Amino acid sequence: MQKKSRIVIDPKVMGGKPVIKGTRVPVQVIVGGLAGGMTADEVCEEYRVTAEDVQAALSYAAETLAEEKVHALPRR
Repeated sequence: MQKKSRIVIDPKVMGGKPVIKGTRVPVQVIVGGLAGGMTADEVCEEYRVTAEDVQAALSYAAETLAEEKVHALPRR
């Protein structure tokens, strides 16, 4: 799967949030729908995206989180 060909970031579309190519559906909405209990099929139907788009959104989210750095704050 070519995740990079399915996810685009364009400052002119949805304020530069990552979206499914050719749509205005943000990755955040797809991941949020799944986290909220929707099935992948329901997400596809609701937002008119493909199963491959859903997988690309999950992959993008996982890779983004993997790159995130977390810094523990000292206890007070």
